[in-house]
Amino acid sequence: MIVTVTPNPSVDRTATLEDFRRGGVLRASSTRLDPGGKGVNVARALAAAGTPTVALLPAGGPEGDRLAELLAPEGVPVVAVPIAGCTRSNIALVEPDGTTTKINEPGPELSLFELAALEARAAQLAERADWLVCCGSLPLGVPSDFYARLVRLARGAGAKVAVDSSGATLAEACAAGPDLVKPNLDELVELAGHPLPRLGDVLDHCRVLVGGGVGAVLVSLGADGALLVDQANAWHARAEPVEVRSTVGAGDAALAGFLHAGARGERALLTAVAFGTAAVALEGSRMPKDVHTDAVRRIDVDESLNLSGAAAWTPN
Repeated sequence: MIVTVTPNPSVDRTATLEDFRRGGVLRASSTRLDPGGKGVNVARALAAAGTPTVALLPAGGPEGDRLAELLAPEGVPVVAVPIAGCTRSNIALVEPDGTTTKINEPGPELSLFELAALEARAAQLAERADWLVCCGSLPLGVPSDFYARLVRLARGAGAKVAVDSSGATLAEACAAGPDLVKPNLDELVELAGHPLPRLGDVLDHCRVLVGGGVGAVLVSLGADGALLVDQANAWHARAEPVEVRSTVGAGDAALAGFLHAGARGERALLTAVAFGTAAVALEGSRMPKDVHTDAVRRIDVDESLNLSGAAAWTPN
């Protein structure tokens, strides 16, 4: 079983626009309402693929109730920690070419009691989980070492841990030695503290993280696929281009695909890219159901690098 932890879930409203003009009156051609939050999306994609999963999250107010209602038809079991605040709502504006503008609310502040309850439920679920997957931003009142603490708790319970976050939260989690981290390119650059303009630079910093105790690094590269680096190998994979309808949740789908396929090696990477590519072809933050790796190809990393370790490849 894979348990996802989403400390700051949301109800996501997506509006598809024919034209985006700042300061204008914008009319939506269609709208969607989806359960949201990175860990929630991972659980949705896992459930759609038939992988047993549980979504752990704090929930409060009408939007908290709505979130559970939206997840029920998707077959995602929810363990909700009641909170006094109201679960947040996010808005995504999608242009015809797939360009997405997101407006994310900060979310409710968690009390020390609510935070302790969330941590305790995570520790309990980790005792019967294969993976504990910690995803997304932290709400107000949650210290930046929260995921690092969960890494240690889950390890003690015998579960592997994946972390998908950013900033100080990701940095502190990396120091705790998770089995997997899944940054996108921007998040990896922030973690490195300097630009990573070429594939060789990305690869080098992934190896720094692995050398520091992270089990593996899965970097989503948008249209350029993904890079996987572990202690022994590095793989790069890319899919054939598709029509982009929405990029919301694509990285979450990729992480779900990676876990669904066993969370190690080339096969898992190809599946991750296939899941992420399938997600961008869907409206809103819908998660893919029918996913195939036929259109994904593995690229030999050495073909993109010269002998000095610099890269001839640059991100799109």
